[in-house]
Amino acid sequence: MFLGDVLGPFQFKVDTIDDNMEGTMIILHPAHAAVSHRGALASAPLRAMREVELPSVFSRAVTAPMALGAVALSRSAGARRMRRNRRPEVVKSFPRRAARAHATCACRASGAEWVAGEQDDREFQSEEEYLKSLELQGALPGGFRLASSSLKFVPQEAQEMGELPMKLTVICLEDPTDQVAATFTQNAFPGAPVKLGRQRLREKQKIQALVVNNKISNVSPPDADGGIMASQRICDELAKNLQLPSGNCVLPSSTGVIGWRLPVDEMVAALPALEDLSSSPALEAAKGIMTTDRYPKLAARELANGARLVGIAKGAGMIEPNMATMLCFLMTDAKLSPDEMQQFLSEAVSESFNAISVDGDESTSDTTVLISSGHIDGVPPSVFRQALRELCRDLAAQVVRNGEGTQHVIRVTVKGAEDQEMAKKVGKAVVNGPLFKSAVAGNDPNVGRLIGKVGQTLGASGAVMAEGCVCKIGGETIFEDGQFRLDTEKERRLSGHLKFAAANCDLPYPEHRRVVDVEVILGGGGSGTAVVLGSDLTTEYVKINADYRS
Repeated sequence: MFLGDVLGPFQFKVDTIDDNMEGTMIILHPAHAAVSHRGALASAPLRAMREVELPSVFSRAVTAPMALGAVALSRSAGARRMRRNRRPEVVKSFPRRAARAHATCACRASGAEWVAGEQDDREFQSEEEYLKSLELQGALPGGFRLASSSLKFVPQEAQEMGELPMKLTVICLEDPTDQVAATFTQNAFPGAPVKLGRQRLREKQKIQALVVNNKISNVSPPDADGGIMASQRICDELAKNLQLPSGNCVLPSSTGVIGWRLPVDEMVAALPALEDLSSSPALEAAKGIMTTDRYPKLAARELANGARLVGIAKGAGMIEPNMATMLCFLMTDAKLSPDEMQQFLSEAVSESFNAISVDGDESTSDTTVLISSGHIDGVPPSVFRQALRELCRDLAAQVVRNGEGTQHVIRVTVKGAEDQEMAKKVGKAVVNGPLFKSAVAGNDPNVGRLIGKVGQTLGASGAVMAEGCVCKIGGETIFEDGQFRLDTEKERRLSGHLKFAAANCDLPYPEHRRVVDVEVILGGGGSGTAVVLGSDLTTEYVKINADYRS
């Protein structure tokens, strides 16, 4: 297999040429697809894909050198200069649209959002194109089926609001399984579904279904048991409808308004519609768990022996998770032990969902579940572990990008801290600083707000790492040796970097996956490093949360 790169202004990428594809060249423009070890397309979006049938003389003997030549050209000094110097108004991908670039951008796809100095090059022109890309990725692993239904209810606590919509989504396995792992919120006031989920896992209950409702989170409602019986009744009734062993093999999740009661009768009446289980792609389930999300979030990875790992997530506000995200459900058919699954999930969550923040508020309902049908043996644990880490980072980045009112995703890379905990603390402080977040929202490179927040955090920690601290934005050094390094031309470039990363927060799809690139290199010379993703702070965020219950 030969993996090419972006070739100067042509945005051309040779993704695979091997024995299984003799006589055929796959051309992706722009380059968006990842390719599995078997040569199958492993992820989307595919902005445009052509299969160009070559004459029989063009066998592997010809196409392989072409691929090698593409790689060599893409890595040449000339190609690097071409990428560095190209102008957006004249650079075109064929045959779509003008490509956008920035002097500090080293474009990559899938995972680049978490790598200092790099930019993810995926872009979308429409909601239809984005949803199609998710549909292409969303084929379910073996042994899973899904269903969704809708209902309307009048909240008992706010009847003047009239009827409100709610969605129910079920993820069902063919058989109960003990191959399940989960992480939950550490908030001291968890919702009833979180309490039941913890109990199910503590008692090592086999699980056959997950049921999710939006609109109401079932957190501390004015019931005698705090909503436990309401969630359990939904599980019991669903088990009857789907002919499952009992309600205890159903894992519930709820998200939405805190403090309201679940409309149990209306939800039970809607359960029969969930009997129509389907093996269609996971996109509809991703849509069904949304609340203030502007668009669904889904990612997938191909594993060994034909196994798959597919994840869906929701979350747009009240996001600074601790041991979970808002809601995330990960499905696989790879056979693993429950202990391995829990270990791998906890590790993946720690460096992904626990390293993001939209508004600094931890939800009372945060839940991440990893569940396997166990249909496919022979997937090396190390391979699954890496795929899970990549998938969780992908979904976590999508959650931030879909944050309420988000126009910019801010990536803060911290190095030189005394340990990882301190590095993450500094990164979180930056992405949670309202002044810096507001400046980014306005494309204003007010670097004093960045330095002020870093200094505040170091001072509060009694750290001695401020001496020798270096800060960069978009690859530009803005603070070094205790002094700002700024001039008129650099200010212009910094503003350009912020504009390059901006996106329209009113669109029902992500225009792109670029980030504001911030680096903080502490002067202590420690080995602690961390990457944290956060969002800017816009007037749209305030508006959404002012009108949330209406």
